Amino acid sequence: MAVRKSPVARQKITIADVAQQAERAAQIVGELRTRMLAPEQQKRPPAFSLSQLANLCGVDKGQISYRLSKADLPGGTLNATGSRREFSLAESRQWIRAFRAEELRPAKSRAVTIAVGNFKGGVSKTTTTMALAQGLSLKGHKVLAIDTDPQGSLTTLFGVLPDTMVDESQTIAPLVHGEESSIRPSIQTTYWDGVDLVAAAPSLFSAEFVLPSRQMRDPGFQFWDVLNLGLEDVRDDYDVIVIDTPPALSYVTINAFMAADGLIVPLPPSALDFASSAQFWGLFSDLASGLVESARLVKTFDFINILLARVDTSDSASGLVREWIQATYAEKVLPVEIPKTAVTSVSSAEFGTIYDISKYDGSMRTYKRARDAYDRLTDLIEQAVQASWATH
Repeated sequence: MAVRKSPVARQKITIADVAQQAERAAQIVGELRTRMLAPEQQKRPPAFSLSQLANLCGVDKGQISYRLSKADLPGGTLNATGSRREFSLAESRQWIRAFRAEELRPAKSRAVTIAVGNFKGGVSKTTTTMALAQGLSLKGHKVLAIDTDPQGSLTTLFGVLPDTMVDESQTIAPLVHGEESSIRPSIQTTYWDGVDLVAAAPSLFSAEFVLPSRQMRDPGFQFWDVLNLGLEDVRDDYDVIVIDTPPALSYVTINAFMAADGLIVPLPPSALDFASSAQFWGLFSDLASGLVESARLVKTFDFINILLARVDTSDSASGLVREWIQATYAEKVLPVEIPKTAVTSVSSAEFGTIYDISKYDGSMRTYKRARDAYDRLTDLIEQAVQASWATH
């Protein structure tokens, strides 16, 4: 009779084994991305029908048809039979900006910077950042998305692989190392018209050593203000700047928060995530209070919002946790919930968000529920942004 080896008696795993596993994981991710984005290996934005364009502009189809006759805005493209007219994302945004001119950034205002953060992973932080950038662009705003997480999840959602397609000069690293005083050289265009990107790469982990090292060499150096100062040069070029942060209270996270006019904290209604959020506020307030006192800072936020995310309506316990969250954060809780649905899972598996979907093969009711939630989130954040512009 053969004696089975106990799991604890198996061969030890070496660093070389870990390196081999890392290489294999990178290979699989690369293959998946190629398969999802084939044949040109680039993400493609959705196109919009006449009805969809009218909805984005907030008018009826008749007004779009009338404006088409004036030929002062893009005419879109007719299909082979001439029965359907489609508008590219870039064309649609020209229409949206024309019809929503009064909702856009006033001439004397500057970009509103929003940091999306939570010290716990898996709370939809990156998806929220990406969907918010896309949603705001579909309202006519020009958005800069900044990925400060070395894992580069936001960068991946833009169809860019952090470990093979991103040069360090395309990240915030030049700011961190003091090689650049402006973030401008790091900005690149993306597949999504109206949204530019500062990417992330694994090498950004070095920021956690570089920033304190610079502080030690130069007592006058303010490690928490590097990103804020780096954004100063581009705040007149964008309407909104959204920053995706690492799931930790890191030096980079602190920079993102101190550069922000507003904070959004995605929070699933689970007991563990709720408990983690308490640590989030405790650690951040202790650190920020210390900085304010030692450096004599005056730091304010125009808004701080809690976003209920990954809400599973079938989870009976989530209702109780919702009550805890509401009691704790009161008016900071946004009046919208992002549901955990099959459609969001599918879009995430295909390196995208709800806004990347041109045609959904599943239940339209499920799709509409998810899309409506993100649209509502975008509406609420746009209102907060407009209120910030009014105070500039």
